[in-house]
Amino acid sequence: MSRPTKTDTKRSASWFKKFQYDQRRDSPSDARNVLLVVVALIAAVTFQAGVNPPGGVWQEGKHAGRAIYASQKFAFYVFLVSNTLALSSCILVITSLTYRFPFHFEIWVATASMMITYASAVFAVTPHEIVRFRYLLIAASVPFLMRCLGYFVKKYCLGESKGQIESQEEGGEKNGQADDQQV
Repeated sequence: MSRPTKTDTKRSASWFKKFQYDQRRDSPSDARNVLLVVVALIAAVTFQAGVNPPGGVWQEGKHAGRAIYASQKFAFYVFLVSNTLALSSCILVITSLTYRFPFHFEIWVATASMMITYASAVFAVTPHEIVRFRYLLIAASVPFLMRCLGYFVKKYCLGESKGQIESQEEGGEKNGQADDQQV
C-alpha cells in the first residue's frame, strides 16, 4: 500500500471547501436556514429516540412499558444523558435562530411543550431505580447555562462595554432583518 502524495492530500482536503461557510458567498439568512434544517432533523431524531428507546419496551410481565435497553444500566444512562443533551442543544439553537421572528412566542411554547413531552415519555419508559432524574435535568440545562455563562463572561469579565455588545446585537438583527426583507 503506497502512501498518498502531497497533491493527493491537497486534492482530498479541497473537495469539501465548497461546502464550508464562506462569508463572501453565503448570506447570513442562508446559513440560518441551513442551521434550522439541520437542527430540526437532529431534534426530531433525538426526540424519537427518547420517546421510543432503542430495543423498544417490554410488552409483558412486571416490566411492561419499560425500556428493554434499561437492563444495561450504564449504557442506557449514557444514552439518556447524551440524547437529552442533544435535544436541549437543538432547542436552544432553534429558539436562538428564530428570536424576534414572527410567531417567536409560539415557537417557544411549542419547543417547551416538546421538551415536557420528551421528559414525560422518558420518565414513563425508564425504570425509576435505574436513573437519577436530576442528572437528566442537569443535562437538559447545560446548553442554556453555557450560553448564559458565555454571555456574562463576555460582558463582565472580558471588559467589553455595554455599547459594544448592544451594537453587535443590533447589527446582527439589522443584518437578519435586511436579509429577510430581500427574500
